Amino acid sequence: MKFIRTSGGSAKKPRPRAQFNLQGRLMLVGGAMALCAVALVVRAVDLQLVDNAFYQQKADARFLREVPIPTSRGMITDRNGEPLAVSSPVESLYANPQELANNPAAIARLAEATDLPLDYLTRYVSQRKDKEFMYVPRHRRINPAVAQKILALKIPGVFSQREFRRFYPQGEAVSHVLGFTNIDDQGQEGVELAFDEWLRGTPGLQKVIRDRHGRIVEHVDLLRPAEPGKDLVLSIDRRIQFLAYRELKRTLLETGAASGSVVILDVATGEVLAMANLPSYNNNRVSGENRDAYRNRAVTDLLEPGSTMKPLTVAAGLEAGVITPTTRFDTSPGWIPNGRYRTSDFRNYGVLDTTGVITKSSNVGVSKIVKLLPDNSFDAFLRRFGFGSSTGSGFPGEAPGTFPTPERWSGTTKQTLSYGYGLSVTPLQIARAYAALGNGGRLVTPTFVKGGHSGETQQALDPAIAAQVVEMMQTVTEPGGTATRAAILGYHVAGKTGTARKSSGGGYARRYIAYFAGLVPVERPRFSVTVVVNDPDTSGGGSTYGGGWISAPLFARVMEGALRLMDVPPDDIDTWIAAQSAEEAKRARALAAAAPAASAAQRGAAP
Repeated sequence: MKFIRTSGGSAKKPRPRAQFNLQGRLMLVGGAMALCAVALVVRAVDLQLVDNAFYQQKADARFLREVPIPTSRGMITDRNGEPLAVSSPVESLYANPQELANNPAAIARLAEATDLPLDYLTRYVSQRKDKEFMYVPRHRRINPAVAQKILALKIPGVFSQREFRRFYPQGEAVSHVLGFTNIDDQGQEGVELAFDEWLRGTPGLQKVIRDRHGRIVEHVDLLRPAEPGKDLVLSIDRRIQFLAYRELKRTLLETGAASGSVVILDVATGEVLAMANLPSYNNNRVSGENRDAYRNRAVTDLLEPGSTMKPLTVAAGLEAGVITPTTRFDTSPGWIPNGRYRTSDFRNYGVLDTTGVITKSSNVGVSKIVKLLPDNSFDAFLRRFGFGSSTGSGFPGEAPGTFPTPERWSGTTKQTLSYGYGLSVTPLQIARAYAALGNGGRLVTPTFVKGGHSGETQQALDPAIAAQVVEMMQTVTEPGGTATRAAILGYHVAGKTGTARKSSGGGYARRYIAYFAGLVPVERPRFSVTVVVNDPDTSGGGSTYGGGWISAPLFARVMEGALRLMDVPPDDIDTWIAAQSAEEAKRARALAAAAPAASAAQRGAAP
C-alpha cells in the first residue's frame, strides 16, 4: 500500500471504493418504466373512456366538416316547352390559403396553370392566410375540363367543387324578360328575380371528413338532401319573341332611332307573348358596364303616349252619351286655341265625323270631344283603364306611370290629355288598355306565366262601345287612314298611330316617339300590340319619322308571322282571295310573255 505524503509531511489513507450494485440499479430502472407504463395506461383510459366525447369533439372540429350539396336552379321554358334558361354543371377551383402561403413554389405553379400574375396571386393568398378557404380568382364556375386539367397538376392545397351556372340559349333576344343571376346563382333582374324563390331550390348538406390537405376522405352522413328548383313555364312564345326582336332591330337600323320596344299580349288572357327591347345585352356575359341596357324599357320607361290616347277619349265621349259615331266636328282651320298655345292638326281636315277623327288622327277633333266631358268623369274613365297605376304584372321595377288628378290640372291639361300629352305611361300599359278594347271592355292583368291569369277581370267599358271604337280604329289601317302600312293581307287590323314630341327642358324638342298600337284580327281580336320607336332620325322630313311610317310596318311584319305561327284564321277572306287571284293572273301573264321568247330561242338553237 502506498502512502501519499502531504506538504505537512503526513500521509492520508484513500477511501474505500463502493461496491457496484447491479441488481439495485435494474430494480430502479424497472420501477421507473413501470411507473411510465402506468401513466400511459391511465392517460389512455382518460382519453378513450373518461374524456372520449371531449377529445372526439376536438378531433371532429379539425377534420369533420359540414359541406353543402349544390343543387340546380329550375329551368325556364317558353309556352311551348322550349328552354329559355337552364343550369349547367360547372367546377369552381378553391384552395387552402394557409397551405399555399407556406409554399411559394405551389403558388408559382398555380399562377402558371391559371394564367394569373404571380405577384397578384401571391398578394391575394397572403391577404387570406388566416383562413382555410378561398376561391381561386377568376376560376369560379369554369368549364369542368379546364378545372380537371389544373387539378391534374396536383398542386398542394388546390381543389374543386361542383356548382351550377345559368345559361340562356336565346341570348339578348329575351334577356330583358329573363334577367340574369349573380355568381351565387341568385336572381338579379327580370323573371329570374321575380321568381327567385320558386326557381332557386334548396342546397343539401352532408358531413364529411377531410384530411390535413383538405381532401374529402370519407362521407359520414347526409344531413339534408338537395332539392332542385322548380321549373317555370312562361307565357312567352320564343318564335314570336325572336320575330319581334329581329324586326325591331331592323327598324332601328333603318331609322337611326335610339331605342325601341314591342309588346304583344294575348287579348283574352293578358299573357305576354313577346316583349322585345333595344338596346339589349347578352345575359350569358353580364358585366358592370352599360347597365342602362339592362332595363326592360317596356315596363320601366315612362313616355307620353301621344295619339294612341285618342280612341280612349272617343270611348269616354261615347260612354258619357255626349257624342255618337256620326257626330260631326268642324276642325277648320286645322288648329284650336289651348290657353296661350295652339292645338294643331297635321293639316286642315275640315268637317269630320267621330270615326273620321280617329281615321285622320285629328287633335282638334278630340279636343272638341273632351270639352264636352266633366273633368272628374274623364279622369275616372282613364283610370279605369289602368293609367296612373301599375298593371300588376309583378315584373321587378315596373313603373306605375304619372297621371295628375283633376285638382292639379291647369286650364290646358284636359285638352292635352285627350291626345296623349300631360301623362306618362309604359308601353305595357298601352297594350293592356288596347287589349281591353278588343276584349269587350274587360281589363285583364298582364302575366308572364303561362296559365297565370286568375280569371278575374274588370269591366272598364260597355262591350257595345268597345266594339264601336275597334270598328273605328279599323279605318286607320284602310285607304285614307294614317297607318295603311300596318295592313295585313287576309286580316282586318284595328289600330292607332302616334307621333309624340319629346319633352326637353320644360318644353318640347323637334325629336319624336313613333307609336303604333293595334288589335288583330278585328272580328275576334287575338293580339294586342304596342310598338314604340324612340327618337328616329328626322332628317327625311315630312312624316318619315311618324308612327304610320316607322312603327306601323314593323307591326305588320311581326303580326304577319305571329298570326301564321299561332294558326289564327283570317277574317278578310275576300281580300285574300282577290289578292291570290291577282297574283295568279300576274304569274300567268308573265309566263305568257315569256313563252314566245322561249320558242324563239329554241328555234334559233335548232340545227
